[in-house]
Amino acid sequence: MKGSFHAPELDPEFFPGQYYGDILFDDVLGGWFALDRIMLVRLLMTAILVLLFIAAFRNPKLVPKGLQNVAEYALDFVRIHIAEDILGKKEGRRFLPLLAAIFFGTLFWNVSTIIPALNISANARIGMPIVLAGAAYIAMIYAGTKRYGFGKYVKSSLVIPNLPPALHLLVVPIEFFSTFILRPVTLAIRLMANFLAGHIILVLLYSATNFFFWQLNGWTAMSGVTLLAAVLFTVYEIIIIFLQAYIFALLTAVYIELSLHADSH
Repeated sequence: MKGSFHAPELDPEFFPGQYYGDILFDDVLGGWFALDRIMLVRLLMTAILVLLFIAAFRNPKLVPKGLQNVAEYALDFVRIHIAEDILGKKEGRRFLPLLAAIFFGTLFWNVSTIIPALNISANARIGMPIVLAGAAYIAMIYAGTKRYGFGKYVKSSLVIPNLPPALHLLVVPIEFFSTFILRPVTLAIRLMANFLAGHIILVLLYSATNFFFWQLNGWTAMSGVTLLAAVLFTVYEIIIIFLQAYIFALLTAVYIELSLHADSH
C-alpha cells in the first residue's frame, strides 16, 4: 500500500503532436481540424459562454431579472469600468464589442482550470493567448490608422517631438520595439504563463496529497497539509481567473487609447 510519486506528465497536453492517440480527427485534411484535450476544453467553454448569453437575452425584459440581470451587470462592468473609463463614452461604446468579447472569452477559458474533470485553462497553451493578443494588436493599429492614416500614426508613435536629431537613432528603435512588438508579446505570455504555472502547481499539490496519504504512516498527516494548500491555491486561482481577464481587456483598452492619441506622444 506504499504510495509512489510520479511527476506530472504534461507532454500530451502541451505538445500533443507526438501523441496522436490523444487527438481526434488528426488524419482529416492533414490535421487542420485535429482536436486535442485543450482544444476540446476551449470549444466546451466557448459553447457554454455563447449559450449563457443566448439564454440571458433570448427574451429581454425592460426590468431585467435572473440570468438577464446578471448578464447586464457583467456587461455594464466592462462598459463602465474598462471601456468608458479608459476610452471615454464615445470611443468606449465603439470598441465595447471587442473589449467585451476579450473579457468574457478570457474569463470563461480561464474558469476551466478549476472545473473538475477539465482541470486546465484553455489559455495554458500559447495558441489562444496569441489569438487574443493578435485581436488587441489589430484593434490598436486600426484605431490609430483610422484617426491619423497609417504613415502619420506610425510616425507619431515612434518619433518624440523636440528631441535632438541624433537621439532619434536610439529612441525610434526602442519605441518601435516597445509599441509594436513588446505589447502583444507581453499580453500573450502573461496570460499563458499565469495559467500554465497555476496548472502545474495544482497538479503537484494534489499529486503530493495522494503520495503522502498512501504512505499510511506518520507521513500520511502531510496529506492534510498539501490538501489544504491545494484548496487555498484554488481559491487564489479564482481571483487570478477574474484578474487576468480584467487586465487583458484593460490593457487592450489602454493600447487603443494610446493609438487614438498618438500625436500627444
